[in-house]
Formats: sequence, structure tokens, C-alpha cells
Amino acid sequence: MIILKAKLPNNNLRTSDVLIFKKMLTQPLPWYRKTIPEIFELLHSFENGLTKEEAGERLLKYGQNKLPEGKVESLFLIFLRQFQSPLIYILLVAAVIVLAMGQIIDSLVILAVLIFNAIMGTIQEGKAQNTLLALKKFVHTPATVRRDGKEFIIPDIEVVPGDIIVLEGGEKIPADARIIFANTLKVDEASLTGESGPVAKTEAVLPIPQSSQQADLPVTAQKNMLFKGTHILSGNGTAIVVATGLKTEIGKIAQKIATVNTEIPLKTEIRYLSRLIIFTVFGLDLLLIVLGIFFNHSLKEMFTTAVSLSVSIIPEGLPIVMTLILATGVSRMSKRHVLVKKLQAVESLGQTKVLAVDKTGTLTKNEMVIQKVYTDGKIFEVTGSGYEPKGEIIFNGEIITPLNHPELVLSGQIAAFCANARLSFLEDTNTWKISGDPTEAAMLVFSRKIGFNYEILEQETPKIFEMPFDYQKKYHTIVRVLDKKNFLTVVGAPEKVFELCKKLWHKDKTETLNEKKRQELESVFLNLAQNGFRVVAYAVNPNVKREINPQAMPPLIFVGFFAMKDSLRPEVKETVQKVRETGMSVVMITGDHYLTARAIAKEVGIYQEGNLILTGEEIDKMVDEELAKKLDRATVFARVTPEHKLRLIQAYHRQGKVVAMTGDGVNDAPSLVAADLGVAMGKIGTEVAKEASDIVLLDDNFASIIAAAEEGRSIYKTIKKVILYLFSTSVGEALTIFGALMLGYPLPLLPAQIIWLNFVTDGFLDVSLAMEPKEKGLLREKFKRPKKWMVDSLMTKRIFFMTLPMIIGTLFLFKGYFETDLAKAFSISLTSLAVFQWFNAWNCRSEDKSIFQMNPFSNKFLVASTITVILLQLAALNTPFLQKVLNTQPLTLKEWFTIIFIAFSIIAVEEIRKFLYRKFSRSRQRKNANNINNSEVSQPVS
Repeated sequence: MIILKAKLPNNNLRTSDVLIFKKMLTQPLPWYRKTIPEIFELLHSFENGLTKEEAGERLLKYGQNKLPEGKVESLFLIFLRQFQSPLIYILLVAAVIVLAMGQIIDSLVILAVLIFNAIMGTIQEGKAQNTLLALKKFVHTPATVRRDGKEFIIPDIEVVPGDIIVLEGGEKIPADARIIFANTLKVDEASLTGESGPVAKTEAVLPIPQSSQQADLPVTAQKNMLFKGTHILSGNGTAIVVATGLKTEIGKIAQKIATVNTEIPLKTEIRYLSRLIIFTVFGLDLLLIVLGIFFNHSLKEMFTTAVSLSVSIIPEGLPIVMTLILATGVSRMSKRHVLVKKLQAVESLGQTKVLAVDKTGTLTKNEMVIQKVYTDGKIFEVTGSGYEPKGEIIFNGEIITPLNHPELVLSGQIAAFCANARLSFLEDTNTWKISGDPTEAAMLVFSRKIGFNYEILEQETPKIFEMPFDYQKKYHTIVRVLDKKNFLTVVGAPEKVFELCKKLWHKDKTETLNEKKRQELESVFLNLAQNGFRVVAYAVNPNVKREINPQAMPPLIFVGFFAMKDSLRPEVKETVQKVRETGMSVVMITGDHYLTARAIAKEVGIYQEGNLILTGEEIDKMVDEELAKKLDRATVFARVTPEHKLRLIQAYHRQGKVVAMTGDGVNDAPSLVAADLGVAMGKIGTEVAKEASDIVLLDDNFASIIAAAEEGRSIYKTIKKVILYLFSTSVGEALTIFGALMLGYPLPLLPAQIIWLNFVTDGFLDVSLAMEPKEKGLLREKFKRPKKWMVDSLMTKRIFFMTLPMIIGTLFLFKGYFETDLAKAFSISLTSLAVFQWFNAWNCRSEDKSIFQMNPFSNKFLVASTITVILLQLAALNTPFLQKVLNTQPLTLKEWFTIIFIAFSIIAVEEIRKFLYRKFSRSRQRKNANNINNSEVSQPVS
């Protein structure tokens, strides 16, 4: 740590200071050219940080440290946007034309439909907007700051200029800052500069460019600066915040660009669908007018009918229903604490064949606790819960005082020396929170249980050299000044530490680490690993040079093992079983030792006898073809690096498999991006992992993955149900009118009646279908990618079989009346189509299950809507005002029974189709099973 000798100003800011400070924040300064003491003086800050009071005042003066977000739209603007659709434009033009032709009532009805839909859409979008705003509160970036000489973990929006921030690998940089101290600090600045690869950072003052005294260095050349939104890859250090919010480099960019709206796949599919509908409507209208004139109908009558038919065919309520379905899905997912960042991620999850899970943080709670310590031939047990720095030390079944045992004192000291994690108590939630690596956090907590205070050790034993842990060398090296000597401590993977050790430590001596002693230590290590412990070895050299060459490490003295465990999440075993039932295979990818990985995987049900376990070393020796052959049997991958994870995902892709990957660390980010679906942990996940992912599990609950997959499939299923209903009823109405023209009948529906069917019957029933509960067994079905038009072959067949009885039944009933009583015939055809649509809504609830097998009250909205449209239809036939508007008259009880009996044919036809579909599906399943069995029997015995 750098100790500053410069004289610093006092804590009280004068008025003149504030004016200088304001000017300084509004005019960019070349911070990289200034020394640390100069920056402290300019920012009126200190090495121990600001006071809480000063930080609060600066937060009020200069605002929160956040970038501008898109404005929250008012309800009025949302209402106006409901009319921004080619479909709505056509209907508005139609309303104007009908009004110009003197059909005032028809025009007003069309406008009423559009306004009603706009109101409904506004309500639903408003709810969706509020849901998304509420979800944003779940996801915030923490920052570790030093204030009043103590370290605090605060939301990054509360960081202010002058704050001292503490930096650790895996964290997101909360603001622009000048580095005070950098220890092998490497940063990923790709999000700001677009240049990939780690950037090494330094605390040194950068020289003025020789080309010009005034020229500023580009961001990429400012090696002693950190920038908001970038990520720390490795190393650690401290820095002083020089800019927040819009004053940061990324904030300046944000001011220059407008918010970009990306089009989600579903929106694209609806756009294609809208184009299809528009072309279809124009074609049908033109054909209808030509046929009508051919059969001696007036141009005015046919044009009005064509406009009304357009109103019926165009599903102007579809955007509202889509919003409702998606808002319902988002709401259900948020209740399960799942934040879906990309809609296409839901589709990917539905198609996933391989779920690759990281052990730490996904299967376990990522609260590593040292439970056993082996040193000097003894095993000590350590009690405690999570990261709370309280617990007992037990030896031979008795609680002991650790300070009376030199071997424990040395172990605790080493643990503290090598722990770069930070521990903080959150009073509002009464919990202990860490910042940094969980393994090092466990070591820090253990040292506190022994009796060491990290802050005091930092002052008494200053750190003079460090090589952070990386995935190549697999150990962490630190040199501190202890008793005027350079004391080296190393903590890391046992097999790597063994290679560096020449001697074995005892409390009163050291001895040569011969082959026999090595085998004894390896036996202890294997025994701990087989019991599911994550084991790290630790060693020392009490007197070394000030700097260490990693290529020529000094000989070490082996001291002991830390055996730590991360308790399994309670839901994991059941979730793994459920995932397998969906047809997905679950594999575990971890950096842990082979034996530890096998023990955990076996406990949760991922590893079973006969499965393969591949290590990173074995993967390195395999060519791609050999690795591909092993993948089908391998369920555990141990001692793997980020490079191995990427190679494994690519190997699965070559097999044509869709891969979902879970992770929480910086090392997981490349594989989260490479996977078809990246799933990050919301609470314990690093910001790098969360930004690289497609889905964030806000509660870190592994079971939420299953819930997300179900919800995603349910959303697409529900959308298809609504589209099926709207298309089948619209096509049925259109073909009924065409059929009447072809047969030489009068038009069976008046324009106002067509609009009534579309507005009342469809309007209530399609919304109620949007509230259809989730089907059972969604994850057992084979999920198919949605078609470009959202209409597949099965839906096309269903539309045909639904419209056929609708056309025949309505025209049959209409023919029986129009020759003697045309007014009554209009009421008959209107009511017939209405009843057909009532029944058809219930048909659309499932593509294979009989409506008689389904609980009618499972969708109470559909029950209520059906009752509502029945009452409204009765009102249309019996209320004088509606009789005048719709040209209707009452029906007798006998006529009602006749209509209901004939309309029931739409259920009968669909039930026959569903029966044949189920029978064919079962036959196909049996055939596939027989083929699999026959192929297995025919396999040669190896």
C-alpha cells in the first residue's frame, strides 16, 4: 500500500473550495498527468476516504452516479402509440370512408372498437412498464468504498467524486477513477473502447505527449485511469473517483446517442404476420366487391360490406393480447425471481439439450466455509455459519482456544495474509456480505475466528509483492514485511503447491519433505477431497527477496490444508431430476479437483456409475473428434479453465446440441456468451457474468431455470391459441359471406353485425384465452421453433376444420329464413356465428386434449367472458336500441336450441380431429420406441 507523505487539506470545505470543485467537475481535467497528492488536494479527499457526512452532501450536490435512462412514457403517449400500426391505419381510413358514405353508425362503431382497444393496450403496457421498472430495482451493482477509514459496500449509484474505491477481480468499475495503488491490475475495457484483451494498469503518472503540450491521451492510452462500466479481470488495488454519472467517459457517449430500440424476434414475427393479413384483406376485399357486382349487388353495399369484413379480419386486438400475454409471462417470471434480458433466450431455453452447470454458486450456495484445517499432522474442526466471523475450533472432540496452538496461529495468519476479499456487515438485513473471491472470503472469516484483524495486519505487515491467483499457475502468492523480513505465503491447488515444497513445517522445527511424507500428505488430501471438501494447500518461506519470479519460485515449506465446503442448495437434487425428465442432460463443469467434483456430482444426482469424468488435463490431450466421442458419456468436467469451458461448448455445438450454461464468476463470462443461453446468478454473480448472460436468476435459485423454461413455452403456446382463435373466426366469417355470394344468397351479415361479432365476441374471448393457465407437461413436449408467420401446418389444418362447420351451419340456417323473413335471417346468421365462436374459444384451449377432459374453471376469465358475451348477444337481440343499430329481432326458444345444436358441430369436428391426433401421436411414439429398441439389439457386443 502506498503511504502518502503530502500534507492534505482539512475535512471542512470552504465556499471558495466548493466553487473550485464545481468548476473542476464541469471542465475535464487530465487526471492521468497529476500526482496522487495533487488529486487528493483538488478533490479535497483523503487516503482514508471521505466522511459519511461529506459523501452525503456531495451526493445531494452532484446527483446519483448513473447514466440517463429512457424516459418513462406517460399514459397519453402510450395511448397514442396504440394507433401506430399498419393494421390500425387501414381501419382508420375505412372509418373515414364509411362516414363519407353516410354510414355514421358503422363509422362510429369502428372508431369505438379502435378506441376501446387503445385503452386496453394502454392499461396493459402501463402495467408492463411498471413491472420492468420494479425489476430494475432487483439488479444493482455494488461498490466497495473507504469512508472514515473503514470499508463499506454500497450501491454504485451512491459513489461520489472523491470517494476511495477498493478494487478486486471480477468487479465492475463504478465510476471514472485515478489509480492510487495497482497490484497486477488488469481490466477489460472492451465495453468502452471496443478493443478486446486485458489492459494492464499502473499508478504511475503518465507523461505529456511530445507532439503537443495540450493534447489529451486517448482513453486506450490512459493506463493509470479506470472507467465506469469496464471490468476488472485480475489483480487488485485502490483508486480515487474523479467523475461520476454523465461526467464519466461512458456518460459523455450516452449524452450523444439516442436510445436504440432493438426489435425482438416476436415483434418481427408479428410484423410479418401483419403484412400477410394486409395483403390477404386487400385481395379478399377486391374479390368480394367484384363477385358482389357480378351477382347484382350495388357497389355501395359491397364496399361497405368489404370495409366491415376488413374490420373483422384485421385482428386489431392482437397487439393488446400480445402485450397482455407477455406482461402476464413477465409477471409470473418475476414472481419466480427470473429476469429475462432477451426474449429469444426463452426460446433457447425451451430447446436446450445440454444444461452445463457450474458447481460453485449454482449447485451450492457459494458461501465457502473452512470446516477442517490440517496442519502439523493434526486435523482441527471449525464451526460456524456462512460468512459470519464467529465459530469454535474443535480438536479431538473438545473446544480449544486457538491462540494456544501455534500451528493454528500460523494457519490463521497465512489465511489473513492471502485473503483479498472484504467482509462487511449489512445492518438493514442483519447479514454478512463479501466482496471478492468466495474462497478467499472463507480464509478471511477463518482468520477472524482465530483472532486476527485484517485491518491491523495490513498496517503491521505491509504487502510489498503479490501474484494473484490465475488459472494457469493455480496459486496465489503474497510477500509481506514480517519481523523485518520478507515473508512469503502461497495458497493454491494442492498438486501445484506440492511441486514447490521442499520441506514440511512443524511447530518446533522443519523437516525435509521426502517421498514418504509426500504420499502421506497426498493421502490426507485425497481423503478430504473424497468427502466433498474443496481443499487448498498453503506453504511459506519466511525470508525471500522483495520480488518473486514466477518462473523461478523459491523453495517452500509446506504448512497444511484448508478444507472448505459450500453447502448444497436444498432444491438442487429435485431440480436435477426434473431437468432430466424434460429430456435435457445435465453436466457439471468445475475447477475443483476430480474427487471433490465427483463427490458433489454424485450427491446431487449428476454423476452415476458408468459416467465419465474428464479433467482439463485429459481434455488438453484430446483432439476434437476424440472429445466428441466422450461427450455423450461424460457428466463431470473437473479442473477446467475458461478455455476448456469454451472448447466443451463448441464441441456440443458441433453435435448440433443447444447448450445452456450457468455461471457466476468472471471466468464464466466467455462461456456464458458462447452458450446458446447464458444464465447468471443475481445475488452472488459478478457484474461481468450478469452482463454476459441472457437470463439472471435474481434469487440464485437453480430451480428457477425450470420455471423459466415452462413460462417461455407457455407464452408461445398461448400466443398461438389466440392467433388460432382470431384467424379461424375471421376466416369463418369471410368465407360465409363468399359462400352466400357464390350460392346466390343475400349477404348473410350486415356491416354493423360483422363489427359487432368482431368487437364483442372476439374482443372478450381472445383476451380471456390470453389468460389461459399454463399447460402441464410443457417441458416433456418437443419444442419447435416458431414459424416466420406464427402459423404452422397443424394450425392451418385446425383453421380448416373449424371454419368448415361454421360456414356450412350458418348458411344452412340462413337459407331457411331469408326467402320468407330476411330481417329474421340476419338475426339467425348473426347469432349462429356468435355461438360458433363461443364454442370455438373452448376448442382453442388445447391442440390435443378434449375439452371434456379439461377443468372448465381452470380459466375463470374464459367462463366469465362466455357468460358476458351470451348476455350481450341476448341484449343485441332484445334491446330496442341495439335492435335498431344491428337490425335484429328476438329469437324463439326453439330457434335458440336449433342454433346451439348446429353450432355444437364445431366442437364435434374438433373432438374427432383431436382423437385421431392423439391416436396417431401414440402410434408414432410406439414406433419410435420400437426402432430404438431394435437398433440397440442390433448393436454388436463390444
